[in-house]
Amino acid sequence: MAPELRGAGLSAAGPGSGRALPFADPAADHAPIAAALEAAAARVIRSGRYVLGPEVGAFEGELASALGVAHAVGVSSGTDALIAMLMAAGVGPGDEVVTSPFSFFATAAAIVRVGARPVFADVEPATLNIDADAAVAALGPHTKAVLVVHLFGRVAETAPIAAACTARGIALFEDAAQAIGAAAADGRRAGGLGAAAALSFFPTKNLGALGDGGAVLTDDADLAARVRRLRVHGADRKNHHLQVGGNFRLDELQAALLRVKLPHLPRWTEARRALAGTYRRGLRGLPLALPPDDAGAVWNQFVVRVNAADRDELARHLGAHGIPTEIYYPHALHLQPALAFLGRRAGAFPVAERAATEVLALPIHPSLAPEQVETVTFCVARYFETRGGS
Repeated sequence: MAPELRGAGLSAAGPGSGRALPFADPAADHAPIAAALEAAAARVIRSGRYVLGPEVGAFEGELASALGVAHAVGVSSGTDALIAMLMAAGVGPGDEVVTSPFSFFATAAAIVRVGARPVFADVEPATLNIDADAAVAALGPHTKAVLVVHLFGRVAETAPIAAACTARGIALFEDAAQAIGAAAADGRRAGGLGAAAALSFFPTKNLGALGDGGAVLTDDADLAARVRRLRVHGADRKNHHLQVGGNFRLDELQAALLRVKLPHLPRWTEARRALAGTYRRGLRGLPLALPPDDAGAVWNQFVVRVNAADRDELARHLGAHGIPTEIYYPHALHLQPALAFLGRRAGAFPVAERAATEVLALPIHPSLAPEQVETVTFCVARYFETRGGS
């Protein structure tokens, strides 16, 4: 679409579409595979098996193979994946877990829910992933684990953390909820960098269910077995419970639908990477900070940094032109009221706190067309033009 048309008040979704551009569009992503999804759902309905049946087992094997890990254990959500993973490693009361203060709330909440205490380490200014040196410095006598977050689909730097954890007998875990298939510079993939990793299949994730779902990835057969017990209330067989677990089971229906979607994940990932490249070209030279270029990122979100004085006004400007945005995340975790008991005040983690005032996520999903991204970048540029390049 030519610039003069993009700026002429046409819907960001395309000429004549009559609707705003969606921030995420699972229905459009599903449209080309709708028949296969419907057939999978019908297969489950006819089977009479709806919880932890053959579909879950098949999906777990296919997922593990696709991601290059020995074991994938399907669970009920990404949050429950974090909880089950921590429980399986014996993390509990009296323990500390070092993690990022800039993530979705579930990262810290899972630590609290197993009875442990989150200990935050600030993030890197460019990637917003946990700062490895800060994480190592935060290790203490009560540290049971480190939980790194691969934020927005970019693998965090884990090598220095892993070395320190190994030397001290501390477990390294990954919150890979936003990073399925993401790779580090050395080619190692998210999910295989520590003792275990948690995935989320929330509908807007890169591999999304049609409801909730998650998985724990690990190469440790014993840990996988513990997660399998924990997801059924700690039972190793019917009515025989070795420990107190939870109801963390993945539904057959979600597993069947995810089996249909999994083979399409590489294509969808490449689409996200291409759109991220279009964003980077279109936004280059504007007074905002772009996320670092990264061939291994899977771009669950495309998040820019905008001067705090402009961030909310830019979001309103884009919204007025039918372009939705989101703020991931408006508050660093240590400033959430539910975590006030940790006693960390404003100023404790300045990089994360500043990021919360500047981050703005722009639409990115496989069904987004390159010309729609060009519309977004044009509207962003127009905002700064009207502001005199501030």
